[in-house]
Amino acid sequence: MAGEEINAHYPVEIHEYLSAFENSIGAVDEMLKTMMSVSRNELLQKLDPLEQAKVDLVSAYTLNSMFWVYLATQGVNPKEHPVKQELERIRVCMNRVKEITDKKKAGKLDRGAASRFVKNALWEPKPKNASKVANKGKSKS
Repeated sequence: MAGEEINAHYPVEIHEYLSAFENSIGAVDEMLKTMMSVSRNELLQKLDPLEQAKVDLVSAYTLNSMFWVYLATQGVNPKEHPVKQELERIRVCMNRVKEITDKKKAGKLDRGAASRFVKNALWEPKPKNASKVANKGKSKS
């Protein structure tokens, strides 16, 4: 707060929480200024479609979260407001994007190499004729 002075309008016990809240608001403000300094089209041109979806989802989630906080400060229960369903819908979409990202990172199976590994790892019995031929060759020597 301004000079870390304690205001007489609120209890001393919440001073730490209010200071942390003020710092968080300052950080959000800085991020918004940074994000707003670049045009949206300019930003999205540099990103692939998956990254564009992530930016859009994070933006929507952030905006709805801020509205959630606004409702709470106005005495409205945000859990009973449609913003809760919107946040849930965005969260589901974020999970879908995360699954797609995880699938891209997952290793690919080389079927040819896998079949060679399995084929070489399996035990193959010797043919009966081959053992007789080998025994005949040893007894003649």
